[in-house]
Amino acid sequence: MTSTCRGVDVSAYQAGQDWTKHAKDGVVFAFAKASEGQKSHDGKFATHIKGIQAAGLVPGAYHFGWPNQDAAVEAANYIAAVKPYAGPGFLHWLDLERYSDGRNYRGRTAAQIKAYAAAWIAAVQKAFPGQRVGVYTSADDISYGHVPADVPLWYPAYPWGAAAYTKAEAATRPAPSGRSPLFWQFTSTPLDRSICYMSAADLRAWAQGTATTSTPPFPGRDKFVLGAHNDFALQLQKWLDKGNWGPAYKVGPSRTMTALDLQKVAALQRHYLSALGPADGLTGPKTWQYAYEVANGLRRK
Repeated sequence: MTSTCRGVDVSAYQAGQDWTKHAKDGVVFAFAKASEGQKSHDGKFATHIKGIQAAGLVPGAYHFGWPNQDAAVEAANYIAAVKPYAGPGFLHWLDLERYSDGRNYRGRTAAQIKAYAAAWIAAVQKAFPGQRVGVYTSADDISYGHVPADVPLWYPAYPWGAAAYTKAEAATRPAPSGRSPLFWQFTSTPLDRSICYMSAADLRAWAQGTATTSTPPFPGRDKFVLGAHNDFALQLQKWLDKGNWGPAYKVGPSRTMTALDLQKVAALQRHYLSALGPADGLTGPKTWQYAYEVANGLRRK
């Protein structure tokens, strides 16, 4: 029998959960709605995801897509919602399903919907290098060719109405249009419940993604002193800018270290004072490492 583990998903429609109890009851992963369309954020996302992470569950978030809108704008909306929480081990999902009246698919061909999904996935992968990005979608969407190949699938199908985990675990794994979902959402009663076709240990390992934790070699402190001019200064400034440390650039990043850059370094050091102090704005090996890790989604801010 294939190893599985158990999970739930929630949105603003669900009340606050006792996530510690869920964990004690055997739940391993939990996903929360973060956003929808180009502007909407789920009102309970922060509460849900903080509880999920505090309970030690494998965390994830999903974005309800509108393929007849701009994929880049929608991805940016999602990225802004999840960025404070999306550290290593965080899973990202595009919820690709048609409203009953078709308003979010209206005017789009199957090829255009697939292109929208691919663009959204690519944008989220770029924002969170190495982290896993998948698609939650229906049998119809799969059969119509809306889903890019070789992406993790989270598949909803409810053959029984209310059902216990044990019933799904004993059932045959779904295979919509010959695809093999990694997650199966098998009921929405009394809560959306899913199983993952991995053991808990394997899911946690898989969720760590493909990102390397190897920081580029530190080139030396002299590359980051006031007035230094080199490519390493430019790289550091790009990481500081992506991490939103200190005052915003009016001009830059550049290859020259300025007083503003030292302020941005100091802001990073103050945030992680116990590890990087004193906050003197001088870049050493550990400050270089932290700037890289935050910018690349390998360390939570």
